[in-house]
Amino acid sequence: MNLHQLRFVREAVRQNFNLTKVAETLYTSQPGVSKAIIELEDELGVEIFRRHGKRILGVTEPGQVILRSVEVIMQEIDSLRRAAKEFTAQDTGSLTIASSYAEARYFLPEIISRFTLKFSKVRLSMLQGTAQQLIEYVRDGTADIALMLEQDGEVDNVIGITFSQREYCLIVPRDHPLAQSGTLALEDIAGYPLITYEQTFPGRKRIEWAFLQRGLEPNIHITALTADIIKACVELGMGVGLIVGMAYDGERDRNLHAIPVGHLFGTGRSRLLIRKNAYLRSYVYAFIEMLSPVLSRGIIEQALSGEKTEYEI
Repeated sequence: MNLHQLRFVREAVRQNFNLTKVAETLYTSQPGVSKAIIELEDELGVEIFRRHGKRILGVTEPGQVILRSVEVIMQEIDSLRRAAKEFTAQDTGSLTIASSYAEARYFLPEIISRFTLKFSKVRLSMLQGTAQQLIEYVRDGTADIALMLEQDGEVDNVIGITFSQREYCLIVPRDHPLAQSGTLALEDIAGYPLITYEQTFPGRKRIEWAFLQRGLEPNIHITALTADIIKACVELGMGVGLIVGMAYDGERDRNLHAIPVGHLFGTGRSRLLIRKNAYLRSYVYAFIEMLSPVLSRGIIEQALSGEKTEYEI
């Protein structure tokens, strides 16, 4: 049994049992079509078609059952061909990126701009969510890749590649006393109402741990999901803010002053998440390479085929 035989049988029905038209449609010979159909019937041990001499008149009762199976098989074959065609057209298709709000707001726009100029036929979609949601988006195939901060530990079927360090900074109004200070200590910050990320933010534990190590109790006055809200509260004089450094832009945030505090809270890590053994189109690799000079197709392919799920570059 082979695909040619199944194709001939299906086309015979479509062409109202006219084998000459079948041969013309499939660019073959009429005797070849007849022979292939007879060989399939011999192999199955039943007649698919009713005949008068060499002429096909219709479909037998067992032939109707067989034809339903043939149609299902050929539809699956057609689907395979469409999938293969899509994957070979590497400059067209879709790309879904899941990310934390911070990455989507402050890091990705410039990269997306470059990518869409180069791959104008690729449909790009963005998803945001919590750390756990981003992991699930990648694991269940909702997203091709995800970008997130922090998140320690291995996750089943998801590969995490750390590719960048993010320093924390303290933001204050430009006329704030701390704006004139040099290197800050935790004691300096503990004396003011603190506005920072809420508990679901991946780096929140790092902030609390730093104070705990010094025997201090941070005066966390307000928590928020995004750095934009934190900065707005600081501008209104409600306290000092602790955010990821990439969320501060001196040109955009002219009313605020940023003080690097990586020496107090360490650095956050930006990580790329990919489903293990995923097939990535060429343009997905191109997007990943735009994220960081340290990310290359070779590194990603090595990670995808390896046994580890955590990688440091």
